[in-house]
Amino acid sequence: MTVQDAATVGDLAGRIRPDFTLGVAAAAFQIEGSLTADGRGPSSWDAFAEKPGAIVDGHSPAVACDHYNRTDEDIALMQDLGIDSYRFSLSWPRIQPGGKGPINQQGLDFYDRLIDKLLNAGVSPMVTLFHWDTPLPLEHDGGWLNRTTAERFAEYSAAAAHRFGDRVAQWVTLNEPVSVALQGYALGVHAPGRRLLFDALPAAHHQLLGHGLAVQALRAAGVAGTVGVANVHSPVRPASKRLADGLMAKAFDLIFNRVYADPILLGRYPKPPLQVKPWFRALGKVRDEDLKTIHQPLDFYGLNYYYPVKVASGRGDGTPVSNPEMMARLPFHLAAFPEYETTGFGWPVAPEHLGILLRELKDRYGAALPPLFITESGASFPEPDHTRGPVHDADRISYLASHLGQALRATAPGGIAHDVELLGYYVWTLLDNFEWAAGYSQRFGLVHVDFDTLERTPKDSYYWYQSLSKARRS
Repeated sequence: MTVQDAATVGDLAGRIRPDFTLGVAAAAFQIEGSLTADGRGPSSWDAFAEKPGAIVDGHSPAVACDHYNRTDEDIALMQDLGIDSYRFSLSWPRIQPGGKGPINQQGLDFYDRLIDKLLNAGVSPMVTLFHWDTPLPLEHDGGWLNRTTAERFAEYSAAAAHRFGDRVAQWVTLNEPVSVALQGYALGVHAPGRRLLFDALPAAHHQLLGHGLAVQALRAAGVAGTVGVANVHSPVRPASKRLADGLMAKAFDLIFNRVYADPILLGRYPKPPLQVKPWFRALGKVRDEDLKTIHQPLDFYGLNYYYPVKVASGRGDGTPVSNPEMMARLPFHLAAFPEYETTGFGWPVAPEHLGILLRELKDRYGAALPPLFITESGASFPEPDHTRGPVHDADRISYLASHLGQALRATAPGGIAHDVELLGYYVWTLLDNFEWAAGYSQRFGLVHVDFDTLERTPKDSYYWYQSLSKARRS
């Protein structure tokens, strides 16, 4: 599939409602660089990236895409792309370096200018309050294992709301709390590098409490925009019909999906099967008032979808969300989908599972499920570090076309998830960036970034998405 595939562009464009949002997404720590500029304090990720062996090839986030100094260039790319909205995150340590106490006005000023420039370019801002960069002083006090971090997060959210609340169209409290808890506190492959396995569950609960407190803070500030959260979800399947595989699949579904969505949408944690109940003992001590705080009415729910998960009983090796050492301590592992092609990360390319996931979410939550944005969808593929000409990323075009197409087909009248209200689709991501522990080894961008020169080169997928943006308006 290529950018010249007018039939595909025309077909997709014809199925996009006039009020449907097409956007791109990014995160502050992955693109901004300038980690010590204008009063920014260190984050948990600054410290983690300095640990030997933590980041592929020792890559440093110090410069990343230099977005902090190149916002005009990047906004021009968005404007030329023709998107409706840009989802980006605020850097908590840039706005509040200590995680509590004084607010850094220079940090607020940076995002103030960014928001105004986006609006002047006709691009609507969707702001994520937390995309994993916990201020380091809070991490030293326990990070999300410490209940007071949720309270500090609410104070920071209030400061952002008072400064930007008149111009932000959508607010996302947290991005993928499961990734922070699972990869950061349980398995140790992300910041802060803790390896607590199931003892990491308090980090999940405190993030959810922070979400609820942040929603209250946003609403108390009278923000003009709508309010939601973004969770990554995967449909989970057992590797076989064996009872053990079925039990482990149910347990993983709780760990990865329901521990986060159930309290937000239903006001309660799910009940685990009796055989694995001891794994979830930390959630049995939750205060009722916490669940009431977490269960705030939401205007939308953000869904990040990348791939389905197949679970088998028994110990395994490294997976897309783990490492061999820690997985050897668990009684389950993630199995492969040999029938699917894979991305650069080794993730299965399975767009039909997106429709299945939408159906499962509606069946599980019913009227409690708010309207949805797909707040992240994208793929990394092997690409050169340097380019002097076009970047032909047909695999990415195929990925985006099939996933957006599946989402539109599933939610259309007669579709598998016809009763799900889908508001928009955000591509992950605009620019190749610092991909967390993978450093610069995985490229997700519509725009190629040469990390030596910082030159931006739009890929074929950029021009494909541009064509789609134009065609749906014609």
